[in-house]
Amino acid sequence: MMSSGKKKLRVGVLYGGRSGEHEISLQSAASVIKNLDTSRYDILPIGIDKQGRWHVGSMKLIQDSPKTLSIAQDGPEMALPSYPVSKSEGSLDVIFPIMHGPLCEDGTIQGLLELSELPYVGSGVLASAVGMDKDVAKRLARDSGIPVVPYVVAKKGQWLKDPKKVGALVEKEIGFPCFVKPSNMGSSVGVHKVKSTTDLAPALSDAFKYDSKVLIEKAIAAREIEVSVLENAKEGEPPLVSIPGEIAPTHEFYSYEAKYLDENGAHLMIPAKLDAKQVEQAQKIARDVFTALECEGMARVDMFLDKNSGKFYLNEINTLPGFTQISMYPKLWEASGVPYKELLNRLIELALERHRRKQDLSREYLP
Repeated sequence: MMSSGKKKLRVGVLYGGRSGEHEISLQSAASVIKNLDTSRYDILPIGIDKQGRWHVGSMKLIQDSPKTLSIAQDGPEMALPSYPVSKSEGSLDVIFPIMHGPLCEDGTIQGLLELSELPYVGSGVLASAVGMDKDVAKRLARDSGIPVVPYVVAKKGQWLKDPKKVGALVEKEIGFPCFVKPSNMGSSVGVHKVKSTTDLAPALSDAFKYDSKVLIEKAIAAREIEVSVLENAKEGEPPLVSIPGEIAPTHEFYSYEAKYLDENGAHLMIPAKLDAKQVEQAQKIARDVFTALECEGMARVDMFLDKNSGKFYLNEINTLPGFTQISMYPKLWEASGVPYKELLNRLIELALERHRRKQDLSREYLP
């Protein structure tokens, strides 16, 4: 606990956003705000509505709706995150962005915060952008020796010009069944399992609603293993990794419906039922992916464990993972000995330390 003489940090919790994962962000933000230590922090909820407007709220929002945080439409609008809410309150000390998907987790918000010279939780512009793009993330991972499931990429222009050619490529290179996934989207939005040629066109048409680039990935009989990663507070040291967990969907795969609409859509198993060697392999992949993509702060690395070969493959990385009380990222750390509240403290400390390091860099050439 902070001493009475020490000034509290003003933490802006940034949530909402213009992505298809807006509602999930509202749930994550409610959980984060409820667990931030009010003896250490003054908390300012800042909601971004679906039109992109920034609204300043108050802690009353969490009292009115403890499970999902609404956006204060009647509150003052904010032009830039570094702009003081009022002269008496002053500016913010750190931003905790708890937003998912495009225009939130993909480097856009991070770039704005960099321009505002505000410390913020999580990865910087580069890792956020790369982590959001499944294709680029897999390419970098593959170049680093991390195995990925075979896939091909289709651009919307290619599909509109010659859908038969795209279909032939998928049939030749990937085959069926396969998964169709928007490259820049999370929470399984727009993801479809395709079992035959006739199902491919509708799946691609839907996926192209969410992104102009789509992955078509070979479907394998696999278990879904996840590991939480935390930047090491000691600069230059390897990132910290949690014990692995497992997602066992009751649906055919871990779809958006299974994640958020069906209360019994999946079973979360912590720890995952893995032997010691498999645990070591999963943690190594998580650590290697985090490092290869130059992540900071936190990430959740999702993997496939092939039921037939026993081989691990990278599925995707989430640089701003879900943060509700039942989300895998905090639950895995809880099971690894880092309670939710302590995890939030560590993430804020990492953000402030990274900002201090950046401030020490010279911005101009001094011969």
